[in-house]
Amino acid sequence: MGTTIRTYGLGEKEIRGERFADSKKDLKNNGDLYSLTQAATICDIHRRFLEAGADIIETNTFSATSIGQSEFFVDDPREHGGRKDPAFYQGVIESEFLNDLAWEINEQSAKQCREWCDRIANNTGRPRFVAGAVGPLTVSLSNSPDADDAGFRVCSFDQVKTAYTQQIRGLIAGGSDILLVETIFDSLNAKAALVAIQEVFEQDGKVLPIMISAAVGRGGETMISAQTIEAYWNAMKHVKPIAIGLNCSLGPDLMRPFLAELADKSNTAISCYPNAGLPNPLSPTGFDLKPEDMGNFLGEFASSGLINIAGGCCGNTPEHIAAIAKALESKPPRTVKTETKFSTGAAIPLRLSGSQPFTQQIGQFIMIGERTNVAGSPKFAKLIKENKFEEAVAVARQQVENGANIIDICMDEGMIDGVAAMSRFLQLLGSEPEVAKVPFMVDSSKWEVIEAGLKCVQGKGIVNSISMKGGEALFREHAHKVLKYGAAVVVMAFDEQGQAATLADKIRICERAYKILVDEVGFPPEDIIFDPNILTVGTGIEEHNNYAVDFIEATRWIKQNLPHAKVSGGVSNVSFGFRGNNPVREAMHSAFLFHAIKAGMDMAIVNAGMLEVYEEIQPELKELVEDVLLNRRADATERLVNFGEKLKAANAGTTVADKKIEEEWRKGTVEERLSHSLVKGIDAFIDADTAEALAKYGKPLTVIEGPLMAGMSVVGDLFGAGKMFLPQVVKSARVMKKSVAYLTPFMEAEKAAMVARGETVKAQGKIVLATVKGDVHDIGKNIVGVVLACNNYEVIDLGVMVSCEKILERAKLENADIIGLSGLITPSLDEMVHVAREMERTGFKVPLLIGGATTSRAHTAVKVAQHYSEPVVHVLDASRAVPVTSSLLSKEGKAAFVKQLLADYEKLREQHAGSAAKLLSLEDARANAPKLKYGELPKPDFTGVRTLSSGSFDPGKCDCGSSHGHAGAFAVKLEDLVPFIDWTPFFHTWELRGVYPKILTHEKHGEEATKLFADAQKMLEEFVANGCLELRAVYGLFPANRVGDDVEVYTNGSRLHLRTKFHFLRQQIEKGDGTPNYCLADFIAPKGAPDYIGGFAVTSGHGLKEIVDKLKAAHDDYNAILAEAIADRLAEAFAEYLHKRARDEWGFGKLESFTAADLIEERYRGIRPAAGYPASPDHTEKGILWDLLDVEQHTGIKLTESFAMWPGSSVSGLYFAHSDSKYFAVGKLGKDQIADHAQRKGKSLTEMERWLGPWLNYSPS
Repeated sequence: MGTTIRTYGLGEKEIRGERFADSKKDLKNNGDLYSLTQAATICDIHRRFLEAGADIIETNTFSATSIGQSEFFVDDPREHGGRKDPAFYQGVIESEFLNDLAWEINEQSAKQCREWCDRIANNTGRPRFVAGAVGPLTVSLSNSPDADDAGFRVCSFDQVKTAYTQQIRGLIAGGSDILLVETIFDSLNAKAALVAIQEVFEQDGKVLPIMISAAVGRGGETMISAQTIEAYWNAMKHVKPIAIGLNCSLGPDLMRPFLAELADKSNTAISCYPNAGLPNPLSPTGFDLKPEDMGNFLGEFASSGLINIAGGCCGNTPEHIAAIAKALESKPPRTVKTETKFSTGAAIPLRLSGSQPFTQQIGQFIMIGERTNVAGSPKFAKLIKENKFEEAVAVARQQVENGANIIDICMDEGMIDGVAAMSRFLQLLGSEPEVAKVPFMVDSSKWEVIEAGLKCVQGKGIVNSISMKGGEALFREHAHKVLKYGAAVVVMAFDEQGQAATLADKIRICERAYKILVDEVGFPPEDIIFDPNILTVGTGIEEHNNYAVDFIEATRWIKQNLPHAKVSGGVSNVSFGFRGNNPVREAMHSAFLFHAIKAGMDMAIVNAGMLEVYEEIQPELKELVEDVLLNRRADATERLVNFGEKLKAANAGTTVADKKIEEEWRKGTVEERLSHSLVKGIDAFIDADTAEALAKYGKPLTVIEGPLMAGMSVVGDLFGAGKMFLPQVVKSARVMKKSVAYLTPFMEAEKAAMVARGETVKAQGKIVLATVKGDVHDIGKNIVGVVLACNNYEVIDLGVMVSCEKILERAKLENADIIGLSGLITPSLDEMVHVAREMERTGFKVPLLIGGATTSRAHTAVKVAQHYSEPVVHVLDASRAVPVTSSLLSKEGKAAFVKQLLADYEKLREQHAGSAAKLLSLEDARANAPKLKYGELPKPDFTGVRTLSSGSFDPGKCDCGSSHGHAGAFAVKLEDLVPFIDWTPFFHTWELRGVYPKILTHEKHGEEATKLFADAQKMLEEFVANGCLELRAVYGLFPANRVGDDVEVYTNGSRLHLRTKFHFLRQQIEKGDGTPNYCLADFIAPKGAPDYIGGFAVTSGHGLKEIVDKLKAAHDDYNAILAEAIADRLAEAFAEYLHKRARDEWGFGKLESFTAADLIEERYRGIRPAAGYPASPDHTEKGILWDLLDVEQHTGIKLTESFAMWPGSSVSGLYFAHSDSKYFAVGKLGKDQIADHAQRKGKSLTEMERWLGPWLNYSPS
């Protein structure tokens, strides 16, 4: 609107008219006033947009609130030594003049739109709609303008809501069809507008559709409150908008990745009306893009299935809208997707947000930090009482740093003003980015404190709590308000009769509350969190004895009977009877959580420092604690009290050392010494020799271009001739980096003078490398980077889990010559395709390199290269990186190289097209399953979960936020794993082919393999000596039976209650030789036979990042890669070690007499296949394993969005014990099986095709 108004040549005189002629302030930029003083012009603009093809036009009411208009009609107190504050804005919202003016602008503007929409609709026969525009304000509820007081806000939530309420009523009165909350800079301001809308609907009995649109910056966050896209959706979803989208702030090109994310995350229509590019004061419209440009961009968005509603914001004229309308004429709208569900039980996850999103993950027990609760932390309470709120913020920050997923904030204390304290503290947290990123739980027994807290939370938080203690009417009222603010809610098991203590009462109250919330209030069931009351046991009072059992059983009942509901509780309550005896309390908390989580408990408010690892509890104490918790004997409390008095604890630690020597070669010239150091990878003297060379040559660049590059040329020649091997090259790179690091300060000092003289170091080319989004594996990429750097290429390594947007943005910024993508897991293949498509769409003209264990030349040719018109080259290993790169950047050789590449790829595509495997139908494949016997099934010594760890540290300081700690019931040491290491893959990492130990005497590279092995042994000895790599593992054995191609896992030996279900795939290839079509489920007995399945996850990666970062900071790439390679071998050895332990505990392993070599060659009974590998290619099955074993909480191993494990040096899988179990490859799969698999998992066919793309025997639609 503003852009088009300017084309009419209206000035200060025209906007004032007679009515505002005497106004003290300039009004020209108050565009909303034109609706009153230049109504004919505004109506003409509306007409032009409608005739251009607009279906929806906005009212001219962007700033039409009392607060917005005060900028033009009220003196600014800052001009007279005052300030804008809530007292000032109270006068604004109470001003009769401003309220009347705001009403008139909104009503008249809506009427003008209504008139012209109806006229054009009558003329064309096509309906047109009025969107009542509710714009942002010039004030922020999320940030302080006062640098000295981060908790200060110029106005209150209620003042903003009041201003919006007046605007909304005016828009409705004028005839709006839709209410559009747009250009959201501050999400909390938008929340105030949405609350105002809902209250107007309730009070006035008229409901209109709601649209929401945010303005984001280049990083994809709202401009002021810094809320990311998914967090924004989570915070706004509760109002059920007919559309959510993005507008203003950016041009369409920069907006696209964030729009794509919003389209992916949301389940409503998507709107997009960007600016016409970036501001350009020299352009007639003030912006860069012409009508045809906007048409092209928005047309592409529609073709890509990103949008349902398209338009233009700043810089867009009727001509732009006509071009957009034309571009969209034949385009279908985006298909709105339904709610995504978990595969296990189809439960909808809890979705929350701060400035960043939080989505409940399979297998994740949610930790709620309690240290910002005045009842849970005396330190925090003291700070609040002493009004030291800024210091109290540090308590919240520490909780987030320590891994709390959510922080609970409670100010309920007799000497604290709860409303004021809650508001002040939350406003301070909102200004603290590292804390504001997590969701907040607003905790109080007083409703006024809860509501005050909700008015300070920009994201989607949790209310703790409401109940039916005050009757159903009050319960409904509070629930409606919680829903209005968009929060999830904790429901306490209270009603008019009091607190639910027995199982029957807990069930009765929770079921009643659920029905009211879901059926009457319309509360999303996934946002209901029941707290069935954890009450104190071990009090000596008989009626208290079953309290813990009743909570656990109530939890189980809720999860089975109240779909999607969550369960929480305050764990410390259970042990109040043992106050003063922390060892007993810690054991009680851990044991209680163990049983409650098994029953389905989702989260808890806990002090992680008051927890013991369940499996570490000494057996006698565990038995006594569980006797009390599970009410197993009458004298349980007395026995626990007596034993608790005897408990003690202790700790220990170790140290390390290092040494250096000098050689005869030190007598040569400085050039000879530098070359020798580079070729031999010796860094002991590099600083001294570099300093001597600098003194001799005078200029640091001359040293680099002279003796250093001469030495690296020798390295490159030897490597290219196969006379030097990768480990040596990496050592050479370490020396080179250290020398350059020494010279860097001198180069910086000379930079200006050198530029003036034109003396610059020109690298052969600039290459951006990255491991793609969702993948954490980078050893191969690191090696390629080192080899390229050794050959004078400038390498910019972006690390792991790098999004497409960041890769391309950095490549543009650096003007890169080549982009290289790496990935190990199969979902990375799809991400590489996505990057290639985006490179094509955004006009990149540089080659793309593809590498990683799961990539192949054929996949690159068939799946990746066809989406990008520039060369896409598969790089098999580091030895191929330099010749490929040099060919691509060679002026003389590129054309021939690319011509041959394209010819090769065409052949590969032809081969692929004609190579579709001949498959059986799924029905026939299942009929050809192996006929196995299940007569002698071994029974494990235990069922349930156990952990191992090499650590012994305070679980309260656990960096993964575990509720279990990590010391483990069973100790394991690095030296225990050494005999289980398979060294052959270690050498393959360094591109030395051969089998250990024969490789050490290999004719060609035996000598280098021996040196590498010696270095590895030395580092391994250091790791063992100083314990810098921490081992953590969790494993379990469970009753299980096969049902079709699924395996059901049961809660206990009765096999009556399903705990979870694994979903396997079956070979479909037509074999023709009578060989069965295998599925992993075949190795588990069908129902009726008492079989078992195991699962495990191990890591040797905790502590590795610190080691690698320290080595890289010292420019020691060789030892950094060596450390990563050893950690990977230790993880595999740990998996082998643990499998041996599991077989022993399963019974059949005790009779084994295998050597370590036999174990490495897997000569034993049973297998341990992993999700994502040939026998079980579906990576998403890892999520089910994580849930079953509570992997993240026990080990700190996290799953990325692509189901990669982090730390990368981790291994997970399942245990099968059948004597005929074996590894196999599922191979190509037909659409009938993919559809069946999707249905069994509760996912869409499209989603499963994406996860299983490399195994499809067909091209998905």
